[in-house]
Amino acid sequence: MDTIHNLNHWMMTEGRCSNDPILVVSHFCSTLIDAGVPLWRVNIGQRFANPLLIAWGVVWTPDGTESYDVAHARMLTDDYIGSSFEYILENQRPLHKSLIDLDPEKDHISYLEFAEAGGTDYYATLLNYGDRSQHGCTFASQSPNGFSPQHLEMIEAAKPGLACAMEPVTMRKSSKSLLRTYLGDGPSEAVWRGTIRRGERTTLEAVVMFSDLRGFTALSDSASEGEVFEALDGYFDVVVQSVEESGGDVLKFMGDGILSIFPIRTPTDRPHQCQQAVRASTGALIGLATLNDRRAGANKPPLEIGIGMNVGQVSYGNIGSPGRLDFTVLGRAVNVASRIESLTKSIGHRVLVTSAIAEMTPGLFTACGSHEVRGLAQSIELFGLSNPDPCHKTNRS
Repeated sequence: MDTIHNLNHWMMTEGRCSNDPILVVSHFCSTLIDAGVPLWRVNIGQRFANPLLIAWGVVWTPDGTESYDVAHARMLTDDYIGSSFEYILENQRPLHKSLIDLDPEKDHISYLEFAEAGGTDYYATLLNYGDRSQHGCTFASQSPNGFSPQHLEMIEAAKPGLACAMEPVTMRKSSKSLLRTYLGDGPSEAVWRGTIRRGERTTLEAVVMFSDLRGFTALSDSASEGEVFEALDGYFDVVVQSVEESGGDVLKFMGDGILSIFPIRTPTDRPHQCQQAVRASTGALIGLATLNDRRAGANKPPLEIGIGMNVGQVSYGNIGSPGRLDFTVLGRAVNVASRIESLTKSIGHRVLVTSAIAEMTPGLFTACGSHEVRGLAQSIELFGLSNPDPCHKTNRS
């Protein structure tokens, strides 16, 4: 067992400090193969503490090693139900199963697929971490004799080292994923690196996009709680997907309002980021039209949104008390974008922007005249998006 002892030592030292799950799993598998374990496919599955993703993992084969993510919805499908992962978590014990002479009517689809690809034997076991969370790993072989008891003993003996190396990676990934879920890409990275503490702020130029669901109060009064949440989720999905696909960051959900920014790192970025913000707004309108088609088919009322955009200097950072912080973005550009959005209904355009954005996206906007904006001493020129669909297609090409 010297090989397993050395493997555990490597995992607890170099592997633990590498922060590289691909390297860790590849080294783990290659060492076991050198020790005589006939591995063909290995899956190291890790559970996530995340409202959007429930798991991630690393799959090793002789052809390479790659990682994957698993959304919560997949756990309700046949991919998980009846699988080895469900078995070991529910029964709290390993599973050793031959892949020879399987029953297509009773055996899980994963076993049938492994057998069809030449698999002969299969082993699944638990990884236990210091926070008492449990994770799964599976091993498949193509050897005619499968896994012997000695092979399984080596796998079990090597698990402590594997757990030691993978646990810090999983904790870091979970923490980063949670930050990104609630703060967006750029801000979450800054918070993770500790560059934004209480009272600390970052100032930069950005395109600010504020979207709001029209008629939300009336919908809340007339619809059930479940219908309201379903409508909000659909609307959020549409806007967030469009913003992220266009390179923006969704910073905050404020009731039925969504605050997003498109950072401008250098002066030469300004035209591109203005165009990307407009692309996000048109994508949101097109996505909303698709959503409303589905809602109409279910006899549900359509959803309407208003979008206001401005460009200027913003400051973002953590504010609050020593024990409770909130991440926010502040500045005149934010206030103007929000108040412009409130004018979309009265002016008759679903997307309104300031002249600074209209100038960066020639031909896409129609002048709407000068309007008073609450909080500003002087009225400002506003512009409405002329034709969302062709604009969106052009920007995507």
